[in-house]
Amino acid sequence: MDIMTALQLVLRKSLAYGGLARGLHEALKVIEKHVAQFCVLAEDCDQPDYVKLVKALCAEHNVSLLTVPSAKTLGEWASKWR
Repeated sequence: MDIMTALQLVLRKSLAYGGLARGLHEALKVIEKHVAQFCVLAEDCDQPDYVKLVKALCAEHNVSLLTVPSAKTLGEWASKWR
């Protein structure tokens, strides 16, 4: 199993059990509360300020940051409407 397949599985299970924070606002809240296990960020994010903020908070709070190539793909993986 490769890392992207494993990530997809973890995201699907996290969503099913209510443990997935989606979007910038939800992500920042769980990172700042020291609840986040890891953070996933799309490489093609077109908001450099968002990327900078997420990377800085992850570094400050020792949260692992994973990147995926496409925001569309990440949205599909983290969506309950599949």
